[in-house]
Amino acid sequence: MGRIAIIDYGMGNVRSVQKGLERLGFFATITRSTKVLEDCSHLILPGVGAFPDCMRNLKHYGLIDPIFRELEKGKPFLGICLGYQLLFKESEEFGFHPGLGVLEGRVLRFQNELERSGKGIETKERLKIPHMGWNKILVRKPSPLFKGLPEELYLYFVHSYYVVPDHSDIISSYTTYGIQFASSIWKDHIFACQFHPEKSQDYGLEILKNFGSLS
Repeated sequence: MGRIAIIDYGMGNVRSVQKGLERLGFFATITRSTKVLEDCSHLILPGVGAFPDCMRNLKHYGLIDPIFRELEKGKPFLGICLGYQLLFKESEEFGFHPGLGVLEGRVLRFQNELERSGKGIETKERLKIPHMGWNKILVRKPSPLFKGLPEELYLYFVHSYYVVPDHSDIISSYTTYGIQFASSIWKDHIFACQFHPEKSQDYGLEILKNFGSLS
């Protein structure tokens, strides 16, 4: 069984991710050590907080180049919540800020009010932001993360921003919250999800198990 490195840049729910993996029997270490990242077989980038702060911390701890080096080696990589958003080119959180740019796309904020039209009547729907709690995902592309799971399942979310990938072929699931958004992606060895598998009970643990079992 491989060694899973949970990247610690001072922001994120790192301990709960580690506990979930350990419960499944995996060896998972929380680290910002370049050597540990080199020695690991899998990487997880979690994240809770503001996009620009997280990018600033990644730079401060000298983690951006090591992340790219390990990605180039083709190691299985999982971005969770803000760790998902950071993979893309830019975010509009507190102004426009560049992300890691591993994937093409941008991160947008949910609108407080959405206009609806139907039967000649226009209405406005107010959304509670952040989007918080259990919501349904619809699997579009059978990612290895969803092996053995139904095509529709409920998982736990906490976020105010959502990802808009430039290329729809990387989207592995959708979720609807006022609008339909990409709740997970898969490209080669890179996986990422807006929901929190570590907070999503049995289905979430199964997703972590599927990730940790990748070779």
